[in-house]
Amino acid sequence: MDHVERIKRRDAIIPLLKDPDAEVRLAASTALEALEAAESLEDVFDRLKRGDRATKVAAIYALGRISDDKVLPILYYCVGRPEEDIRCAAVKVLGELARPDALPTLLEKLQDSAVTVRALAIEAVSRYRNPAAAAKLTPFLDANDGILDAEAALALGRMGVAAHSDAIIKLLSSPFDKTRAAAATALAQLP
Repeated sequence: MDHVERIKRRDAIIPLLKDPDAEVRLAASTALEALEAAESLEDVFDRLKRGDRATKVAAIYALGRISDDKVLPILYYCVGRPEEDIRCAAVKVLGELARPDALPTLLEKLQDSAVTVRALAIEAVSRYRNPAAAAKLTPFLDANDGILDAEAALALGRMGVAAHSDAIIKLLSSPFDKTRAAAATALAQLP
């Protein structure tokens, strides 16, 4: 649907917002919301296609605010892009959406070449509270880098995986401040 057609439909529906029947007013309001969401989805797609890198990253975050299944294939595409900032944004948004069908993609990103993407994937996977996914995070406790080990500890703490408390306790003596702080926080979150 093009912009002119959308405006035509919107203008036709607007008078129904003052209809004497409550059901008609509700239907008109719902229809207008759907038209506006479709318009904003097209705007976001356009920014993603034509914008500079910063605009594309902003568009990816905007996709996370649109509740439409059409955004998932676009986010999956962005997760596979060569630009690290684009991958980071897409992984973060997929994690925030926490859709069950996105979990395999996020688990794949645990092996990404960029540490930042892997760290965001760890955080994203923790939103699923999935025991099988938790097992994929435990090797990162041995990263000894002040980033991935910290994220893994926090993730396991959020997920409530008490089975790894001994490994998290060992992180309290890490040479990295962030890791020690994350380990302490994770231990407090465990059941």
